[in-house]
Amino acid sequence: MSTPIYIIEEQKLRRNLSLIADVAKRADVEIILAFKAFALWKTFPIFRKYIKSTTASSLSEARLALEEFGAKAHTFSPAYTDDEIDEIVACSSHLTFNSLSQYKRFHDRVVGRASIGLRVNPEYSEVETLLYNPCAPGTRFGVSADKLPEQLPADIEGFHCHCHCESGADVLQRTLVHIEEKFAKWLPQLKWLNLGGGHLMTRKDYDVELLVSILKGLHERYPWLKIVLEPGSAFAWQTGPLVAHVVDIVEDKGIHTAILDVSFTCHMPDCLEMPYFPEVRGARHVDSDAEGAYRLGGNSCLSGDFMSAWQFDHELQIGEEVVFEDMIHYTTVKTTMFNGISHPALGMLRADGTLEILRKFGYEDYRNRMD
Repeated sequence: MSTPIYIIEEQKLRRNLSLIADVAKRADVEIILAFKAFALWKTFPIFRKYIKSTTASSLSEARLALEEFGAKAHTFSPAYTDDEIDEIVACSSHLTFNSLSQYKRFHDRVVGRASIGLRVNPEYSEVETLLYNPCAPGTRFGVSADKLPEQLPADIEGFHCHCHCESGADVLQRTLVHIEEKFAKWLPQLKWLNLGGGHLMTRKDYDVELLVSILKGLHERYPWLKIVLEPGSAFAWQTGPLVAHVVDIVEDKGIHTAILDVSFTCHMPDCLEMPYFPEVRGARHVDSDAEGAYRLGGNSCLSGDFMSAWQFDHELQIGEEVVFEDMIHYTTVKTTMFNGISHPALGMLRADGTLEILRKFGYEDYRNRMD
């Protein structure tokens, strides 16, 4: 295609789903899809063959769960509002409050309609990037143990705890020590424990056997608890690229920039936020002053819409493809139409090798965002 496109590969998606379903079965836990990382609803018929539920953090996500996935969501939001809470509850099987004040304000409107949970903060996380660390000092997420009453309100049935980001099973093992030290005395009062997301079990070096062992051990210690995990990245990890094209090559002070028909700030925001360096097919990441190095520049007016630097085995030419690997999770859900930049199409590479275009975007999509 001559236009930019995200391509999700069906076989790779099914591979991830099969692994996740196998872990859930062997460990006797429920693993559900977090929409914050992936919400491409036209793929839901595939997902429904492997998982039964999803997790939402807003009214729109909760509606997507019910209306497109076909099952009520496990819902958590930092703060519910009076004008949305009733509709959110109608779309939710489980609803977790972020604070005791939110619980006190809204629990009467939830009880009997959804299972009520409370997010707790174990004050421990190994996530090094503060932007993604939900347990950093001053966090707005969850209730610490010192703020909980000895006896929980009778309608609180679960705890939700999220501490990870693309983490390994060993991190969960260490994190559970802190969760149990802080909150074990309340677990007999509960029916379920949601261990949140960030469990990157589909990564090649992930110790799946350790994860299963950890979860089985947790069941042995607390056999009455239903255990839930809600990863996002694990479902869409390494399932497809973003294909871009070189539209110009410019030079200033000896720095060569290949300007693309995509944008980091619009289409790959984590590259600037985290930041992390994506893998570019046929290129290697090098120092900015390396011979033959290119900055890759986005097509927006943001001065910082670029990343340095990549070295290809040839001189880049206007019109050629530049392929960013692993660009399905935390991209399509975070894209913007800032500057009216052409939005990449959404495509699926089917198992038979055919490319199905799921969605193209144009002017009306940009215009309607301001409608």
